Amino acid sequence: MNPAIKAVPVPPSASASAAALAGPSFASLPLPPHVLQNLTRLGYAGMTPIQAAALPLTLAGKDLIAQAKTGSGKTAAFAITLLANLNPRRFAVQSLVLCPTRELAEQVTQEIRRLAAAEDNIKVLTLCGGSTMRPQLASLEHGAHIVVGTPGRLMDHLERGSLDLSALNTLVLDEADRMLDMGFFDDIATVVKQCPKPRQTLLFSATYPEGITKLSAAFMREPKEVKLTEAPKATQIRQRFFEVREEERLHVVGQLLNHYRPVSTLAFCNTKQQCRDLVDVLRGQGFVALELHGDLDQRDRDQVLVMFTQRSASVLVATDIAARGLDIEGLEAVINVDITPDPATHTHRIGRTGRVDAEGWAFSLASVDEMGRVGAIEKALGFTSTWQPLVELKPTGTGPLLPPMVTLQILGGRKEKIRAGDVLGALTKDLGFAAAQVGKISVNDFSTYVAVDRGIASEALRKLNAGKVKGKVVKVRLLEG
Repeated sequence: MNPAIKAVPVPPSASASAAALAGPSFASLPLPPHVLQNLTRLGYAGMTPIQAAALPLTLAGKDLIAQAKTGSGKTAAFAITLLANLNPRRFAVQSLVLCPTRELAEQVTQEIRRLAAAEDNIKVLTLCGGSTMRPQLASLEHGAHIVVGTPGRLMDHLERGSLDLSALNTLVLDEADRMLDMGFFDDIATVVKQCPKPRQTLLFSATYPEGITKLSAAFMREPKEVKLTEAPKATQIRQRFFEVREEERLHVVGQLLNHYRPVSTLAFCNTKQQCRDLVDVLRGQGFVALELHGDLDQRDRDQVLVMFTQRSASVLVATDIAARGLDIEGLEAVINVDITPDPATHTHRIGRTGRVDAEGWAFSLASVDEMGRVGAIEKALGFTSTWQPLVELKPTGTGPLLPPMVTLQILGGRKEKIRAGDVLGALTKDLGFAAAQVGKISVNDFSTYVAVDRGIASEALRKLNAGKVKGKVVKVRLLEG
């Protein structure tokens, strides 16, 4: 069993941002030159702690249990391995990655595609609920090398006989603890039983509940263990606590935003109803705020996440379960609208800001009844909380706090062969906007989302609707919070 590994705070992705905390070189691994060249091209300056601990074991064919949180570089740790196990000339499903949510599955798929760019014609397919079956069935008929999906939808395909796992050599259980929290143990077991026994199994989990031991005992062969513990530096995350009365709690959130004016804020509530109530209050105060919880359908969840990651909304209000697995780059502030009863959850919440060399704010609102929870957090994390009087929260700046970008949705995506470069070219070369006025572009199967500067949003919407993308007339609409 491998010793636990303590690490400095890890970057939000294992690509370009890893340069700030470059670890051992990938060249020390048994990887071919074209793979190393692609890693360099993608900005992988060196291995993160979890990659340095896991990759020598996984590339040697060992089963692995790795305890690592979102943002530690775990996706690359297993993606590099499954690509090394792949035979591109064998057009069959050779790797399967199970994820708890569609959002995480999409993130994993995108990263695997980037890492697979050095190989010839590697097809990665996402199979998740929330999408119609017909396009997935058609894609499976054409074949795939790697499948990333959620347990329920994978079971559907296995029952239909549309997913053949007889050629599988690598199985990955990503965020296994989250899948167990969602009650997926039996579904996971059903899927795994369809996998060949001679295979490599890699299990990644942020925590180590009892169910992980049960999973590993049932489905793994003498797994090695790697544990990566991460604690945010006090200098990176500046925590402030505020004592509030219950009836003023939601309004204080707006006071915090108007005083500190963070561009991007993730606000945590303990319940779905509290999320809804807070979004109503914030919108009434003029903020562009979005909610993320388990009652949203998949389409709404997708659009909420696109808008927030594209900086088209100032605040995302979420429950802990709904936000699990999200990796939001450049998050400036976290607000604990309610104090969580679990100190570990508090650490997970605030650890989403202050990544790499950036600083971040973590604000916590506590009523008298929640002081015991604050004390438990202080004891568990070994710090003394800093309290700030509410009277110090005065509006700063001029005008309302508005997000810098607006998201436009183009009705057409990967299925219509639209690429991010096509959209950028339409906006810059064809329509005359500056590249600096165009933000993130996300291409899904049937829609493309592009962020543009708020000041040009109306003009960009009008010109795109009157113009063409990749030589085709498209319909475009503005997404609003």
